[in-house]
Amino acid sequence: MSTSADDPLSRERSHLASSRAALRAMREDVEALDIKDVTANWVNAEVLAHQIDERIKALADLSDTPLFFGRLDYLHAPGAERSEGAEGERFYIGRRHVHDAVGDPMVIDWRAPVSQPFYRASKKDPQDVGLRRRFGYTGGDLTAYEDEHLSDPAEAARTSKLLQQEIERPRVGPMRDIVATIQPEQDEIVRSGLGGTVCVQGGPGTGKTAVGLHRVAYLLYAHRERLARTGTLVIGPNRSFLHYIEQVLPALGELAVRQATVDDLVGRVEVRGTDDAAAAVIKGDARMAEVLRRALYAQVTLPTEPVVVVRGSRRWRVPSYELVDIVRELLDREIRYGAAREALPQRIAHAVLVQMERSGEAPDDRVQDAVARNTAVKAAVKAIWPAVEPAKLVLRLLTDAEYLAEHAEGVLSEDERKTILWARPVRAVRAAKWSAADAVLIDEATDLIQRTQSLGHVVLDEAQDLSPMQYRAVGRRCTTGSATVLGDLAQGTTPWATRSWADALSHLGKPEGVVEELTAGFRVPTDVITYASRLLPHIAPDLTPVESVRENPGTFEVRPVSGTADVVRACAELLRNEGSTGLIAADTKIPTLAEALTEAGIGYLSPGEETTAQTRLTLVPASLAKGLEYDYVVLDEPRAVLDAEPDERTGLRRLYVTLTRAVSGLIVTHGAPLPEQLTS
Repeated sequence: MSTSADDPLSRERSHLASSRAALRAMREDVEALDIKDVTANWVNAEVLAHQIDERIKALADLSDTPLFFGRLDYLHAPGAERSEGAEGERFYIGRRHVHDAVGDPMVIDWRAPVSQPFYRASKKDPQDVGLRRRFGYTGGDLTAYEDEHLSDPAEAARTSKLLQQEIERPRVGPMRDIVATIQPEQDEIVRSGLGGTVCVQGGPGTGKTAVGLHRVAYLLYAHRERLARTGTLVIGPNRSFLHYIEQVLPALGELAVRQATVDDLVGRVEVRGTDDAAAAVIKGDARMAEVLRRALYAQVTLPTEPVVVVRGSRRWRVPSYELVDIVRELLDREIRYGAAREALPQRIAHAVLVQMERSGEAPDDRVQDAVARNTAVKAAVKAIWPAVEPAKLVLRLLTDAEYLAEHAEGVLSEDERKTILWARPVRAVRAAKWSAADAVLIDEATDLIQRTQSLGHVVLDEAQDLSPMQYRAVGRRCTTGSATVLGDLAQGTTPWATRSWADALSHLGKPEGVVEELTAGFRVPTDVITYASRLLPHIAPDLTPVESVRENPGTFEVRPVSGTADVVRACAELLRNEGSTGLIAADTKIPTLAEALTEAGIGYLSPGEETTAQTRLTLVPASLAKGLEYDYVVLDEPRAVLDAEPDERTGLRRLYVTLTRAVSGLIVTHGAPLPEQLTS
C-alpha cells in the first residue's frame, strides 16, 4: 500500500501523530501550571493541587490504545436542516477530547452530542452523515480503515469487518472498554438521562456490564459538576469482578468513580460467620425491615411524669400530657429515630419558653438551647427516647426468642423466627460471629436511626443475585440520585435470587425505573449460546434467548474424557490460540485441577489476577465465574457444577453461567453423564 501524502491511510496516521502530540502538549500545559500565587491558603492549595494531579492523570496517552477510532463527515453547513457540523468539516471520534494549540478540536469525545451519529446513524436514518469511517489498529498503530457512505443509495448496507474484528479481538488482561463498538440499542441506554433509573436485562455476551460503565462515563461528561458534588459508585458482586472491570473507566479518562461490593457498603461489623440457606433467605427478606422498625421504635416510652426545669429562682413544669403530645407528634412525622431524638429536647425546651413568654419574660434562642441541655430535660429524653446502637438491636433480635416474637408478630411465622435465632446467646457485639446477611440488617437499623448519605448515581451489576434487604441497602445510597441496574434473571444463583425486575426496582426504592432488554449477543459464539440456551426453559422460561450476531461462529465441542490429564490436554490445545483461556470447574475440583496443571508445567492464575502474555490460563471456581470472560474456556464436568448447588434450579443457573464465559471457543469435558437438560 502506498505511503505517499495522497494515501488516505498515510494522512490518517499523520492526524493520529499530530493528535498524540497535541495531547502531550495539553498534559505539559497542565504540568507547568504554577499555583503558588493563586490560592488563598494551604487548604485551597491542596485541593487545587489534587485537581491538577487528577487532570494530568486523565490526559495520559495510553500508547497501546487508539486515541481515536472513528471519523464522521457531515453533509451540511451550520444552520442547515439536521446539521451538527460544518460543510466539509470532519470529526474524529475518540476516548477523550484533544485540541490543538489554538483550541481547535482534533479529537472529539465520544460522549459529545456531535459524536452520537457515529453509533446511531444508518442507511435508513443517516442523520446528515455523508461518511462514517472506522479505523483498525494493531496495538496503538493505525493499520486500516473502512468507509460507509450513508447518503449514497447505490452503496448497499453491509456489516463492518473492522467492527466485527474489534468485537472478536482476543483479550489478555482486564476488561476493556467497548467505546468503538457500541451498538445503537446500547447507545440509547448509555445516553439516557441522569434523572431516571434504568434496569438492563441482558443475557450473556450482550454487553450489559460495559453499557453500565459507559453510562457512568457519559453521565460524568454530561453532568460533571453535579456528580462531582454528589459522587458515583459502581457495585459489583465480588473483588475478582471489580478487579476485572477496574480499568474501563480510567481508559475513558474517568478516575473519580468508587468501586465496591455490597459487603463493603454494609461493613459496619466484622463478618466471621455464615448462615445456612434457609436463614439467609429470611434475613434477606424485606419483611425484616418492618421487624427492625418495630423493635427500634418500641424503645420509645410515652412519658408519665412531668419535666421540671429549674432556672434561678423559677421552676418551669411541662406536664406529662404535653410531653405525650410532643412525642406522638414526632412519631407521627416518621422522621429518623436519631433525628427525632435530637429534636425532642428542643421541643421540650420550646414548651418551657412558651411558659416564660406568658409570664412576661423575653427568652431568646440561647435560652432555649440552655434549657435543652438542662439536666432534667436530658434525663427525660434518655428515659423517653433512649439512644440505640444498631448492632445491639440486631443482636438482641437474633438471640432473644421472646423479643423477636414480640416484634415479628404477624410478620414472621414461628418457624421462620426459629430459623434465624442463634443457637447460642451472645452478650457482646464484638463476640458475635456476624454473617453477611446480619451486616445488612445492621445497616438497615443504622439507616432507621440516621439517614445514609445519598450519591448522585449508582451502578449495580450482577443485580439478580441480591436479596430484597441488599437492594434496600443499595437503594438508600441513591435516594436522591439515580441508578443503573444490570443483570440477567437466568443467571441468578443465590437462594434469594431476584424473580422479577419490577420486584427488584421496588425494593431499591425506584419503582418508576425503566427496564430495557438486550438480546443481541456480541461476545458469545452462536454454537455456544445455542447450547447454553437449552437450559433457559428450566431456569427462566419467560426470557428471550440471546441471539448471537457474530459472523465468526467460534469453536464448540463436547468431549468425553477419562480423567484429569485429558482436561489438562484440552487446556493446552486452547492455549495454542491467541488470547486468554479459562478452566472452569466445580469448586471442589479446583485443588485437583491445580495440582494437575502444575505437574504438566502449565502456569495459571486465580480469578481477578491479570493475565499476561506469559500466563494466559485462569483456573476459575464455578462460584466465581459470573461476569468474567475468556477467549477460550474449558468447562469441566457440568454434572459436578450442577450437583454442587443446594437445589437443581440454582445448579442449572450456575451451569448456564459457566457455559457462557467463552468469547471464541468452548470445550465441555465430562466423565460423568451430562445433565439431561443439556441432552434433551
